Amino acid sequence: MNVVRQSVLLDELLEGYRLVLGADYDGYRNHCLRLFNFCVALAGDDKAAEHKIAVAAVFHDLGIWTEKTLDYLAPSQLLAQRYLEKNFKASWCKEIDTMISEHHKITRYRLNPSWLVEAFRKADLIDLTGGLIRFRLPDDFVSDVLDAYPNAGFHKMLARLAVKRLKTHPFSPLPMMKW
Repeated sequence: MNVVRQSVLLDELLEGYRLVLGADYDGYRNHCLRLFNFCVALAGDDKAAEHKIAVAAVFHDLGIWTEKTLDYLAPSQLLAQRYLEKNFKASWCKEIDTMISEHHKITRYRLNPSWLVEAFRKADLIDLTGGLIRFRLPDDFVSDVLDAYPNAGFHKMLARLAVKRLKTHPFSPLPMMKW
């Protein structure tokens, strides 16, 4: 069915954050590429969609590193908005802003079904669960993507950050989660 894809745009954008990401670069890059692949597969083949997905994938968690916080949605949205406006894609701002803000939403996103928000949310959940949740994507495709872009410590690093935040913010340990 689906072929594991690379994204030149995703890699070009991430390269600009290599120093900020530091030792987490490979893990975050692989997470972004897994998310990109799952979202493209869920959303269907469309070049414009691929570009939006690549941009959202790069920026969706980036505030973790740029602002050194797990309360990273707003900083990540701002980074994406700046990039889009600088590159004459301001018309994409609302959709990509929503893709970022809702990617950890527990329940289905329903407000604008023509946007890529729900596919992006599902793609992130596929990655978070290591493919245990697949939203009807073929088992072999999900396995191929996971094999092509190994975790490289990404989820372990997130778990460490979550434990650290729990100690300082016990009533708001995961501020990025939404219902």
